[in-house]
Amino acid sequence: MIPIPSGVKVWIATGHTDMRRGMQSLALAVQESLKRDPHAGDLYIFRGRRGDLVKVLWHDGLGMSLYAKRLDRGKFIWPSVSDGAVSISAAQMAYMLEGIDWRNRVSSKGWRVQWEAIPPG
Repeated sequence: MIPIPSGVKVWIATGHTDMRRGMQSLALAVQESLKRDPHAGDLYIFRGRRGDLVKVLWHDGLGMSLYAKRLDRGKFIWPSVSDGAVSISAAQMAYMLEGIDWRNRVSSKGWRVQWEAIPPG
């Protein structure tokens, strides 16, 4: 789990991203495509075309970090919007990174989970 301080915004970069991209290239994508500052302290989540790998870019005030997670089975639940970014809560991100459908309270494996969705923003 990424230790996210309270008040940090989480952004999903919709669509798919070339997962060969590294920290600097993803930071440039945040600047150019999303029109946001990658050094402002927000988290940015990118997903590959296959859907089983995500990368999380975060500047914590001291430096830039790049986290990656690949699911052994299934795909990460992703917004259907094809361009731009969608804001989600830190709790929704935690569910997403575990392979749980953060929108419907059902995991990608079909398990029912008990939690309440926190609306973005």
